[in-house]
Parts: sequence; C-alpha cells; structure tokens
Amino acid sequence: MSGIFEVTDKTGRKIRLTKERWAHIKQDHPGVEQEEIEITLKKPIKILEINEEKIYYFNYFKHKNLPKKFLRVIVKYKNNKWLVVTAHFVAHTN
Repeated sequence: MSGIFEVTDKTGRKIRLTKERWAHIKQDHPGVEQEEIEITLKKPIKILEINEEKIYYFNYFKHKNLPKKFLRVIVKYKNNKWLVVTAHFVAHTN
C-alpha cells in the first residue's frame, strides 16, 4: 500500500492517502486536488464522526467551474490505520 502522503489531522490522527485511492479520486472526481485534501484534513471547517471507524472532513473551496463548493474527504479506520477512502465536492456539509 504505497502512500501519496500522510498528514496529522486537526485532532492528532495520522491519515494516509494511498496511490490506489488517489487514482480512484482523480478518475471519478477530477476536480479534486491533492493539496485540497491535505488542507481539508489539517484545517477542516467541519468534522462529522459517523462512527468509530468512519469520519467525514469538510472544507470550502471556490472553483469557478464547479457548482458544489464543499470538499468532503471520507476517512476510514482499516488495518490499524486511518486511510482516505475518497474525496469529492458536495453542495453542503450535512
């Protein structure tokens, strides 16, 4: 599981983005930039803890060609590590 990056989030969790997950994000959500994911994990405007193994991080980014402005980064706890599953733009932070 090769990594693109590992960052420490706002709450102290170490979160990793793998090459495989980055390839998925770039293919299915081409408007998302790697730097935006890192910023969202480090300085989110909102964190939703869905359960003890799944967390949503949100941040606002203004893109002139995208109507949805909030980046949602979905992170899961798997194999004793926090991993980015996907990242995509949404209309709101709910």
